[in-house]
Formats: sequence, structure tokens, C-alpha cells
Amino acid sequence: MTDTIAPSDTVADAVRSGELPGRVWLYSNYNCNLACSYCLTESSPRSERRQLSAEQMIAVAEQAKNLGFTALGITGGEPFLIPWLPETALAMAESLPLVLLTNGTLFTGDRFERAARLAHPDIALQISLDSHLPDVNDMARGPDNFAKVVQAVPLLIARGVRVRIATTVSGALDDPLLDPLKQLVASLGVREDDHLIRPIVRRGRADEVGLGIRAVARDIPNELTITADGAFWGSFGPTVRSGRLDTDLLLTRTILPLAVPAAALLAASRGMPAGTDARLGIR
Repeated sequence: MTDTIAPSDTVADAVRSGELPGRVWLYSNYNCNLACSYCLTESSPRSERRQLSAEQMIAVAEQAKNLGFTALGITGGEPFLIPWLPETALAMAESLPLVLLTNGTLFTGDRFERAARLAHPDIALQISLDSHLPDVNDMARGPDNFAKVVQAVPLLIARGVRVRIATTVSGALDDPLLDPLKQLVASLGVREDDHLIRPIVRRGRADEVGLGIRAVARDIPNELTITADGAFWGSFGPTVRSGRLDTDLLLTRTILPLAVPAAALLAASRGMPAGTDARLGIR
């Protein structure tokens, strides 16, 4: 935190002042239908689910609102592997607006219809797409990933679902070589401000293969992040390397009541030295 921010008495004060970000992240699960080369959590079809319950997720949403947080994020693993996830997301959106991260490859048949139910003013689906070249995109993410995403996105938008695209890169965030991808994303119907470009962070599987930039706590936005394993500093905190959970950014094993990990995050943030945080363009 910078030394110009005055200490706040409550989490709500800290969010209003900018001392804490407003969003709370939830890792709904750790298993995934893909095994991306840079995955933070080493997720794959073989991963343990390590799943939050619907009741826990709804309680986090309700308590986050009461504490003064302003938004929610759901990630995984692949959240749409959980049958009850769309209904839970709708219930959570009654408390706070949310963004739901997905690889976008499961949206056929009944799963598409369930995803289409998320056409809600306070819900956005964030789908990953890393290159305008199918073979380059699929090299990192898996066979047919590109084709499935570019097919699903316009169909979801046509049903009224707000779609964001997240592009994860190993190079500069403003590389002109990304221009064709930006044009493709726009052609799918995604708004320019809904296309996020972010760096690969060398944690999880990316660390195993030497991809991305190294980041410590001060580089990562201090967004409260809730998982089945506990509460972490930032959505890049609960990473897995060689099958073992990293605990360097673990705040507390307690996740509910949410006031406990929220207070731990605030205390940890105040213990950071003065400086410029989140300088890597991570969002």
C-alpha cells in the first residue's frame, strides 16, 4: 500500500479508500477438462475437485456485501464442471455483481442452455482466448479449444450473456502482434473494454516449465481469495506446484465467517512496505 492512504477502521472503509480492492474471488473447484501449460493450480481432468459448496459460496457473497466489498469473481479449475454452478452464480449475483471465469469449451447441449441462463445485468462470463491462430492457441490450452471458444462466444452474446475475453501472454501487454487477436475478439461481438490482456505469472504449472514473470505479494492485487483450502492474498495466491499447494500467500485456513480472512488480509496489507503495488498489469 502507498504511504498516502490513511488507515481505515473497517473493511468497508478500506475498500472505499482503495486500501483494499472491492472484489472477493472464489475458487469453486480445482478440477478441469483442460490442462493448460501455464495453469496456476495445475488443474486437469485428474485433479482433485477440492470444491466449495453452494452454501459456502452464497454465504461468502452475502457476507462480502455486508462487510463492504463491491464485487465477486468465480474461478477454478473449470467452474462449469459443477452442475449447480449456474444457479449458485445467480443466487450470488443477488448480493454483488460477479465475473465467472471459464475456458468456454463445454457450452454444448444442456450446458449451453444453463450458461445462457446467466444473461443477467450483474454477471459476466470471462472466457480465455490467447491467440488468433488456432494452432498457437491450442498449443497452450488443448486441442480444438480455439474452435469451441469462437463458436460459443457469439451464441452466448446473442442470448444476452455479457462475455469478456481474457488473453494471457508471455510477452508485452501492448505488443502489436496482438492486434489481429483484438480484431477477432471484436468480430465475435465482445466490447473493447471487455478484452483483458494479462501476463503469465510464474506460479503453478508455469513455474514447472519456466514460463512467465516472477511475482511476489506486492506485485499481485491484494484481492481476498477464498478456496476450499483457505483464504489467500490475491487470485494468483492459491497455486499448486508439483502437486502441492503453495502456502506463501495463505492468509488463514478459516474462510467463514468472512470477517476473519478479511481482517487477516487488511492486517497483511498494512504490513507491506510502502511502494507501488500490482505493477505487473495483473487484473
